[in-house]
Amino acid sequence: MKNHSLTIIASGLDTGNLDYADRFFEAGSDNSAISLQKVLFVLEFDREAETFEDALITAIRDVKKAGATVERIEPDHLVSAADIAARAGVTRAAVSLYASGKRGDGFPSPIARVTTDSPLWDWPEIAAWLVKHDKISSEQAEEAFAIRDMNHAIIHAHHSRTETEKRFEAELVAA
Repeated sequence: MKNHSLTIIASGLDTGNLDYADRFFEAGSDNSAISLQKVLFVLEFDREAETFEDALITAIRDVKKAGATVERIEPDHLVSAADIAARAGVTRAAVSLYASGKRGDGFPSPIARVTTDSPLWDWPEIAAWLVKHDKISSEQAEEAFAIRDMNHAIIHAHHSRTETEKRFEAELVAA
């Protein structure tokens, strides 16, 4: 078993009723620090499990057992150059060199750039590139993919697909 750190953002419990910490504790979230920020619960877990995914799934199950709704897992998968530098333990100048192709080939392109001067990248894609260049561990990249995938699953669980989404999907399949 290995210790895994993760953060879950949740809602759905009465923030005026101060027994919410007891509810989380009794539901199995006894290995988390709980704070309340802007009517959202921030649960920072240190959970023992075989894999990060197992730790994530059991933590989510415990949060739901307390009666809360999981809104998302952090950190977010959209990252700025400064975020990349902080997560990878490199300088922002190094990230600029990676992005410009002056240091290493094939750095992923930003996924949001057209309408902003501050491009955003997909952290799992960046993490995979950083693993190939021995800047972070493969475990960090696996966690990045797990968090992004879980957040996508959470979004789809909260919201049924709209008719427009169904039509776009059909068009993509037909194309």
